[in-house]
Amino acid sequence: MIATFCLRLALGMLGALPLLSPKQMHPRFFRTHFLTALGLCIVAAIMAPDGSVRWLIILAAVATFAGAVVWNFEKPTLGWIVLAISIVALIASLGYADWARTSRLVDNLTAAGLLGFAITAMLVGHSYLISPALTIRPLMHQLAALGVALLLRMGVAGTALWFWTADHDLTNLNDETVLWLPVRWGIGLLGPLVFGWLAYRTAKIRSTQSATGILYVVVILAFLGELTSLLLLRDTGLPL
Repeated sequence: MIATFCLRLALGMLGALPLLSPKQMHPRFFRTHFLTALGLCIVAAIMAPDGSVRWLIILAAVATFAGAVVWNFEKPTLGWIVLAISIVALIASLGYADWARTSRLVDNLTAAGLLGFAITAMLVGHSYLISPALTIRPLMHQLAALGVALLLRMGVAGTALWFWTADHDLTNLNDETVLWLPVRWGIGLLGPLVFGWLAYRTAKIRSTQSATGILYVVVILAFLGELTSLLLLRDTGLPL
């Protein structure tokens, strides 16, 4: 479970980078993302239960390390190529042994999108502390993408919940899943939706420090929600 969470977070963080321009964001921002993804890949490789998938994760780790080196030398063109390789390697790691399951791919991608855009938006907000003249556009793009990712994630979870309720009773409190569902939806989906909207409205008036503080809450709620989702996936086989 921890390995899956780390890979989803790494994929989401790298997947959020194409919405940012090296002309607006300093290359160190991209380098830091790659280094963070590298650390997540190392943790995932250690926690991975299957030796075969571990080699895919190691490949992703090598690619993210190469990306950090490339961005250290401020080579955007090569950096985008390494980014694409890293993303493919991470998707392959997450999809190992589940290639035929479209639902699993959608689950991984929507979870990665929510996690990645949440933490990237928060880190972009931090950039205004050291670059006050930075245009508001990068933050607004990340917040808009976060909103789309959150709605898609809610769609996936809602569809899974609809299938699950066909055979289960939501009023049966003896079912442990029923007890976890309010946590999953209240903290992991509705919470980020409310606070994400507040961050968006705050950023529109260029109160970037306040928006960043609100995004801290979004990140924490998204993390708790996705960890809860993985627990439910383990027990039910559905991305509730």
